[in-house]
Amino acid sequence: MIERAMGSQKLAAQLLESYEPGSSFFFASPRRTLLARGTFATVPHPGGTDSLSRLPERVAAVLHEARQADHDIPVAVGAVPFDGRISAQLVVPQTIQRAGPLVFEPGAVPHLAPVSRYTVRPVPEPAAYLNGVARALKLMEHGPLRKVVLSRSLHLRAAAPIDLRQLLRNLAQRNPTGYTFAVDLPPQLAEAGGTGGRTLIGASPELLVSRNGLQALANPLAGSAARSADPSEDQARAAALLKSPKDLHEHAVVIEAVVEAMRPYCKNLVVPAGPSLVSTATMWHLSSRITGELADPSISSLTLAVALHPTPAVCGHPTELAQETIDAIEPFERGFYTGTVGWCDANGDGQWAVTIRCAEADENSLRLFAGAGIVAGSKPESELAETEAKFRTMLQAMGLGQGVEAQP
Repeated sequence: MIERAMGSQKLAAQLLESYEPGSSFFFASPRRTLLARGTFATVPHPGGTDSLSRLPERVAAVLHEARQADHDIPVAVGAVPFDGRISAQLVVPQTIQRAGPLVFEPGAVPHLAPVSRYTVRPVPEPAAYLNGVARALKLMEHGPLRKVVLSRSLHLRAAAPIDLRQLLRNLAQRNPTGYTFAVDLPPQLAEAGGTGGRTLIGASPELLVSRNGLQALANPLAGSAARSADPSEDQARAAALLKSPKDLHEHAVVIEAVVEAMRPYCKNLVVPAGPSLVSTATMWHLSSRITGELADPSISSLTLAVALHPTPAVCGHPTELAQETIDAIEPFERGFYTGTVGWCDANGDGQWAVTIRCAEADENSLRLFAGAGIVAGSKPESELAETEAKFRTMLQAMGLGQGVEAQP
């Protein structure tokens, strides 16, 4: 393996420019940029209901074999789907290059190519999504379900090929404090009529978990409000979010579950007394940074990611009941949306982001995703509006402004 220590901002930008769809893995966090190329080994998928729980063991075995084959400092990169029964897309690349964080010139404007005409098909239709939220609220009235995340998708098809390299650059530039990624997906995930190869691309605001030595960090986000172009209104929305009983309750449900999942692996955990605010270009979020010291150095970042996945931030609580509700209400398979994307090295260090604000793309189409957390007190119209706001991360990077209208 070739690994180069790259500390300069210029070299981080070069890694972004060097990304090639179909042959690269790209992952940029607020602290580092990573570009991997080629495939030295693929992590196998044995199938079965316990496939997800066995994933860290399989990855560790492949990394050990790579090291035994003189593949220096092996790293596994890729994505894990929402449904643990589906095969993860994880590989040990031939080469990997690292640099510091991406930094763009102040005031730099993302390049937006002329917008192609897109046909747009929402799945489900907005009215059906409203009905789905209402169904979930009824379940909460009469059962133990405390939260469920219900999602929507937008299927966009263009007459001209989509420039994924430029889309990735725009996402990175518009979301400098997030986790920008591009992952090759296997051909069998292509939609009917596609060319076969697909790419998972996005800019997530949410870190699932990272490990650096014995230090672990999780940073769940739950509770959201759309940003406003008016500065006074924007600050008012942020202040309201920080005091919202509904959103504070939603956040508390997530933090409780994350702490419960991390506690068996940590000597101690530091949990904030309450959430703070973080923002992206399109959304305000309630955020809590949970840190811990690992009890055993053999616990890898992927072990922690699997223990946490899926958090109530993307699924709900209780988890099994929320998953059953999602299966009953959502009219599509999530695939890698609301899974996790990132990397883990042979020492166990790594970073895993929650796979949100993303799309699955092929040559001429994209399938965008957005979801909202439903808890007691949620209003269907507000949850629909939240998904519309979350679509903007991808739509604005595509040069489509605040939204798109369905076209025949």
